[in-house]
Amino acid sequence: MRAIDLAIIGIYLLAVPALGVLLAGRQRGTRDYFLGNRTLPWWAVCLSVVATETSTLTVISVPTVAYLGSFTYLQLALGYLIGRVVVAFVLLPRYYAGDLVSAYAFLGKRFGQGLQATASVTFLITRLLADGLRLFATAIPVKVMLGSFGLSVSYWQIILALSALTVVYTYFGGIRAVVWVDVMQMGVYVVGSVVAGLILMGQLPPDWFGRALEAGKFEVFDSSSAVLTSQYSTVTAVVGGAFFAMASHGADQLMVQRLLACRSLADSRRAVIGSGFVVLLQFALFLFIGSMLWVFFSGASPERMGMSSADELFPSFIVNELPPGLSGVLIAGILAAAMSTLSSSLNSLSTSTISDLYQRITKRPPDEAKLLRSARMATVGWALVFVGFAAVFTTTDNPVVEVGLGIASYTYGALLGAFLLGLLVGRARQSDAVAAFLVTLVGVLYLALGVTFPNGQGGSDPLAFPWYTPIGVVTSLVVGGLLSLRHSGHDRSTAADSERVSEPSDPA
Repeated sequence: MRAIDLAIIGIYLLAVPALGVLLAGRQRGTRDYFLGNRTLPWWAVCLSVVATETSTLTVISVPTVAYLGSFTYLQLALGYLIGRVVVAFVLLPRYYAGDLVSAYAFLGKRFGQGLQATASVTFLITRLLADGLRLFATAIPVKVMLGSFGLSVSYWQIILALSALTVVYTYFGGIRAVVWVDVMQMGVYVVGSVVAGLILMGQLPPDWFGRALEAGKFEVFDSSSAVLTSQYSTVTAVVGGAFFAMASHGADQLMVQRLLACRSLADSRRAVIGSGFVVLLQFALFLFIGSMLWVFFSGASPERMGMSSADELFPSFIVNELPPGLSGVLIAGILAAAMSTLSSSLNSLSTSTISDLYQRITKRPPDEAKLLRSARMATVGWALVFVGFAAVFTTTDNPVVEVGLGIASYTYGALLGAFLLGLLVGRARQSDAVAAFLVTLVGVLYLALGVTFPNGQGGSDPLAFPWYTPIGVVTSLVVGGLLSLRHSGHDRSTAADSERVSEPSDPA
């Protein structure tokens, strides 16, 4: 690593918080802080959604998936696109009709505050685990970079420094700063990755494409693997990806908050569906880089090359093979991708904490100035918690992107199932929904951690993570639906159930 690269990274990391604060404008209340007063253009929200879900996991770990396997990861992106279309036309209209700040406020209106709080707490825990892993992934290229200077820095120290820088613009600027910084950061890591890919291609032998093709590196569809145990079996990836996207973009505050910041329902639909196409292209880009790395390193195992993790493949190439200056830009882009995800998580965690928990517990008339101060303090508090959670992930045998998706899938079935139960089963009450929610969480965890299935090769493996969400949704609907049969009709006994929402008229 050259000194010029280190200088570029340092300048970039200091400039990002300053730019975020400048772009944020004045925050007058929680509507500004949480939703940007619903004035953000759809294309910026679209790119922010992509930057948030891309993060470091995609930049450094998706190439690893192709290096160790093939293009079958792309099947998940096809499912993601299908799921986004469902979100656009089924769930988003309900959120806009209720003029909601939090996705879980819909559950509060439909069932009551008990389920709203349960879903919110589940979201908080899920985000801490999944995004704590993302923070750990970010520390990988930084550790490689500093190691080239002979500096030994622990993962938690890197995580602490990144968190401190991210808190600055998230604290002052809210969602508006987060979205606009996301747009800039996405441009940096995408352009940097494209240039890195072109340089990598120039260092490969003339027959590299044929070698990769013959080795099956460009295989997209997998119809031969066991459906239940292989995450890249076509049925598993497409069906599981669709349900995962329905949950992540329709029942996870991290994404829903961005979509609610659009100017209208039509703009929100453009943002979520458009993001599906962009993600598909991004996955293809990073998988292509992974296949080229396989040729560049002659298919050698990461362990044989002295790497402690397979996810060091792309960072090692960036640090050791790219020309001076470009390495620094791309490492800065990777760090920026992580900062965009962290800032998004902090803002959404703050939103859910204040709107779903704090206001419900205190039951005081809203004081915007006080709520804004509380939201900012919640942002700082969650940042400190994130550092502790991220430090838990010191190593993993699988690409971290797979581990991250698996963690989120544990709870997504229960969250999405609760929303669909409220929409599809009119007689369901809060007690039915809470019971179904808890049964689903326990059931999915048991399937994920305590049961194995035949893998088609004479052995047995755990259930593939893309199945967690669809199985969770079905479980929620079945349990909640059966429990609702106890009631003779719609529950009208609470104010929450009388506030039924319908699709709004959209002037756009």
